Amino acid sequence: MTEQQIAELKPYLDSLVLRFNTPDFIADDPVSVPHLFESREDREISGFLASTIAWGNRKAIVKNCHRLMRMLDMEPYRFVMESSQGEKLHLCDFVHRTFNGQDCLYFIDSLKNIYENHGGIGVFFEKEYEKSRDMRHVLAAFWKLFFSLPHERRVEKHLSSIEKKAACKRLNMYIKWMVRRDEGGVDLGIWDKIPASAIYMPLDVHSGNVGRALGLLERRQNDWRAVEEITDNLRLIDPSDPVKYDFALFGAGINKVI
Repeated sequence: MTEQQIAELKPYLDSLVLRFNTPDFIADDPVSVPHLFESREDREISGFLASTIAWGNRKAIVKNCHRLMRMLDMEPYRFVMESSQGEKLHLCDFVHRTFNGQDCLYFIDSLKNIYENHGGIGVFFEKEYEKSRDMRHVLAAFWKLFFSLPHERRVEKHLSSIEKKAACKRLNMYIKWMVRRDEGGVDLGIWDKIPASAIYMPLDVHSGNVGRALGLLERRQNDWRAVEEITDNLRLIDPSDPVKYDFALFGAGINKVI
């Protein structure tokens, strides 16, 4: 992008941030789930599970996210760490699209492994980022850790792999929730050892279409190369916090502003 394009686009994008990146947006979005909790661990676990099933109809997503939290007794960290195999069996009844009860049980077991042996999701992300200073390496390392327990191959489709060039939309969305802290009060900002400048855009159909309309994205396919392209262009507009424009582009897309 040219300096002139950046100068022309920034005020418009900033106006969209003011319009869509607000607490009013929270209730109808999966980010409402980690906002239910106070502790870091509860927010990490609830946010991770909510982002995992965040695909399809938004109303159904939020409904099923809240149902899953009730199935975890509204104490996700305690449930992950302390529930017996018998206490977890009712999770077999949980379904959201192709994410079924057996998938859910694996996710709970893998999360327990991460908290017991690696300090938790946030600790792992922050330590891995400190090693490489590159979130691409962190995404790859987390995928390998998460599927380090014995599992059926089918469960892998619920956590995208950057090594397979996937856009990793839901995982990037989760990272955004955990890393960004803004005046809008949408993102939680509890992983303070990772800078907002380092994270990548949670690219989906809506943000991709708006990004193309605004000249932020030329690549037609919503894959990892497209994620890098749109994030790099947003870094030209705001180097310290490029992904603050996520809700701006998404909101403009679903509300047909552009």
